[in-house]
Amino acid sequence: MTRAIGIVPARWASTRFPGKILHPVCGRPLLHWVLARARRARRLAEVIVATDDERIRAAAKTAGVEAVLTDPAHASGTDRVAEAARGRRADVVVNIQGDEPLLDPELVDALVDALADGRWDMATAACPLAEEATARRPSVVKVVCAADGTALYFSRALIPFFRDRAPDAPFPPDIYLRHIGLYAYRGSFLKRFTATPPSRLEQIEKLEQLRALEMGSRILVRMAREAGVGVDTPEDVPAAEAALRAAGEV
Repeated sequence: MTRAIGIVPARWASTRFPGKILHPVCGRPLLHWVLARARRARRLAEVIVATDDERIRAAAKTAGVEAVLTDPAHASGTDRVAEAARGRRADVVVNIQGDEPLLDPELVDALVDALADGRWDMATAACPLAEEATARRPSVVKVVCAADGTALYFSRALIPFFRDRAPDAPFPPDIYLRHIGLYAYRGSFLKRFTATPPSRLEQIEKLEQLRALEMGSRILVRMAREAGVGVDTPEDVPAAEAALRAAGEV
């Protein structure tokens, strides 16, 4: 049976929102909401936190979750996840974003199950993009897939380019896919991925999943119902609190 573990990379020095991982959301640290949802995933044998900060480690402990202190010099969350996974028995490692208080446990399970098929090196998720203004934002990453769900390319640009769309035509809701930053890696591939230097396309777009594609890996994209609620700035907190209340979590 596949043994999967979930790892939440959590650093203090967020560029746009320092300390956001411990910012109160409905009276609890943001990290606690993420961990509570992650622990509902049936396919994860354990959930741990990978951090560079003692305050975050202490907060994880109060939630009953192990936290591992990792090298503060890591360039990415994936590098932090790989260090925390080192020496642990894991066929699959799930990289769980620490700013998603309504993480979907069923989606986590779906990505783990997807890697039971030996064709895939990693799995991620996407959902339809229905609003043009959102689709055109560079901060919203788009993905194009093959018929079987294989990722063909990720970009901050609006892809695919709809050449024959009339200038006054309504935005097509069934063409564009928004990438969701939840990743499941086969354990052996995660080691190889983090040992490979950043690739040319990755450096251009600032998207590390392009390194995996340039390595020739196969990435499965599973469809999700929605993008979820992320906390990137202090201004996002009220929306996250409203979403938690609407979901019956508060």
